[in-house]
Amino acid sequence: MAARSIGSLTVSFGLVAIPVKLYSATQSANAISFNLLHKTCGSRLRQQYLCQKEGVVVERADMVKGYEFAKDQYVLFTPEEIKALEEVGTHSVDIAEFVPIESIDPVYFDKTYYLAPDKGAAKPYALLTEALKQAKCCGVGHWAARGKAYLVILRPIGDVLAMQQLHFAADVHRASDVEVPKTEVKPAELKLAQQLIDQQTAKKFDAASYKDELHARIEAAIQKKVEGQEISVSETAPAGGEGKVIDLMEALRASLEKTESARAQVSRLGPRKGAKRVEEAAKAPRKTAKRNA
Repeated sequence: MAARSIGSLTVSFGLVAIPVKLYSATQSANAISFNLLHKTCGSRLRQQYLCQKEGVVVERADMVKGYEFAKDQYVLFTPEEIKALEEVGTHSVDIAEFVPIESIDPVYFDKTYYLAPDKGAAKPYALLTEALKQAKCCGVGHWAARGKAYLVILRPIGDVLAMQQLHFAADVHRASDVEVPKTEVKPAELKLAQQLIDQQTAKKFDAASYKDELHARIEAAIQKKVEGQEISVSETAPAGGEGKVIDLMEALRASLEKTESARAQVSRLGPRKGAKRVEEAAKAPRKTAKRNA
């Protein structure tokens, strides 16, 4: 099914303006959501707002928005005042600078869109895309929509130009704010860890090889319910060994042996079945030995 455009924009850099069509790069249509129902009759429930002081239901016509500047003290804003504060949609992305793509930490990445050339814009679109690929750069700019201002980058994905929303710096916690104790890593431990990484290293990331097993499990359970079948609920043992002290070297060696054994089956069972065994081995819980006191 061909993608459907959700809007139009103009990409500007220097004196060049490129009209483009906007497409969503991701979809939430596959998300499974549950509705709240009345347990006794199965009817849908309606959300209501209660006044904490008077204990009565408040209709939307009687609601106003306010900002709490001190404990239980609010300043009120009318819908017109809030509307006036919103960012005016520009329908354009103005590139302010170009930076190396690797200089942007993925922690800043947010929602992604695809851009396609609009009528008469194929040549400048292709030129910008190819120039970014050759320079290994991305364009940094601003975009305003739905009353909000966004920081975005434009980066090439093959022959397609992608627009990636970024979090502003104020919205991102620094990694240095997380306390990590200084710990010595022994050369022998590091060597085993590197060997384990080497054994499980693929040539490239393939998103299609990872399936949403939870989604499939929920879908199957829903279908059984629709067909009038009962689903069994079993106790699930907690994962992991919380609180256990492990022998790190023994755990690394056991992991290597498990991976080597699984990979050996690739040659015996063939690439397809063998690869499945390797994946199962990687996901299986690893037994760890307690360190002697």
